Amino acid sequence: MSDMHQPAALSMCPSCEWPLDSGDLYCGACGYNLSAAPVSPDDRPTLVINGLPRAAAEPPAEPDAWPAAPEAAGDTRGDIAASETQDADDVRVRESADARDGHAERDEAAEPDDYPLPAPDPRATAAAAPAADPAPAGDAKICVACRTGSVAPDGYCENCGHAQPRERDHMERELDAVAAVSDRGLRHHRNEDSFAISTAALPDGSPAVVAIVCDGVSSATRPDEASAAASRAADASLRAALPRGIHPQQAMHDAIVAAADAVNALAAEPAAAREHHPHQNAPACTLVGAVVTGGLLVVGWVGDSRVYWVPVDRTGPAVRLTEDDSWAAQMVAAGLMNEAEAYADERAHAITGWLGADAYELEPHTASFKPDRPGVVVVCTDGLWNYAEAAEEMAAAVPADAAERPLHSAQVLVGHALDGGGHDNVTVAVLPFPAASRGAGSA
Repeated sequence: MSDMHQPAALSMCPSCEWPLDSGDLYCGACGYNLSAAPVSPDDRPTLVINGLPRAAAEPPAEPDAWPAAPEAAGDTRGDIAASETQDADDVRVRESADARDGHAERDEAAEPDDYPLPAPDPRATAAAAPAADPAPAGDAKICVACRTGSVAPDGYCENCGHAQPRERDHMERELDAVAAVSDRGLRHHRNEDSFAISTAALPDGSPAVVAIVCDGVSSATRPDEASAAASRAADASLRAALPRGIHPQQAMHDAIVAAADAVNALAAEPAAAREHHPHQNAPACTLVGAVVTGGLLVVGWVGDSRVYWVPVDRTGPAVRLTEDDSWAAQMVAAGLMNEAEAYADERAHAITGWLGADAYELEPHTASFKPDRPGVVVVCTDGLWNYAEAAEEMAAAVPADAAERPLHSAQVLVGHALDGGGHDNVTVAVLPFPAASRGAGSA
């Protein structure tokens, strides 16, 4: 019999730093498989720029496949007439409160329950599981790793100790006129994105469709809570404002302010909590949203998540409708770098605008458009557009029948990001334009 591989003795878990005993095969805190060789994650989470150079910063590993640089914004406006766009000086560097005090960005908090082992690829089907595996009796959940053990109430397999994926790791919602999908990705330890989709009736009875997508700032405290609070608040604000006859662009501006207030509220902590974690910074996230009516398309954003326009007939050009609040976009706008140089820099994804109590100032960007043909609106985080950055690349990834099958299209786009490496959380909403009268609701 061949000798079995014996793992090297470890003093603490390489995933959550929990103390280990000699001979442990799995971490007792997070379920990490100690016999597996650790793999360094190669993701590019959303980061807040702090205005200060990092001391002794390690250059990030080159991504497996980096998308081509997008075309200049002036060349991608296509046939869509903008009734109002953001000011040219909207992108600017803002110091965070921590940076102004000389406090460097902290790394992500390593809580024991934050690092479950990777869940199976969400594209895999149940058919991939061995047919002979016995299922636990009753309504007990089956472990996604060994396919035999029951999952205990604490979220760990009673047979192999594997930590089970959280419900938020993969989320899908569908209404008649809009759909969205969010996935943890293949490298990230949790899903820090969130979204909200809904429909509302305008005063004249015509429909309005809403999609809000938020990306938690990974270097901030509780980014998953920030994105969830922001998406809920923005969606609720829009659903309340649109039926009252408030113009969709003003409603979007007010919704971003409401989302910022919701994220700011998360920063209030008891004094005891601050004493135990004195270096934690305020929860933060980015936000991008779209409102589609019978003849108007309104977008709003703070941060580097994006909205793309893709015409159904593909005879007109696809267009990116937002401009990033990011270091790379700032360098391009200032004429200091071209897009290829800026987006190849390790600082490219540092954001210069976000929602959070430590944001220097809140500058919601909104724009309204009147497309001259049917199309689909793609609202997404950088977990997707990293793999389809140019508008033409995004259009190539969007299925031809996206207007008729928005949920399927959102699933395909998430799969596109996972096929590209899935280095970050991936969230995308797909809205057909114009909005059709198909009922109302929210999710």
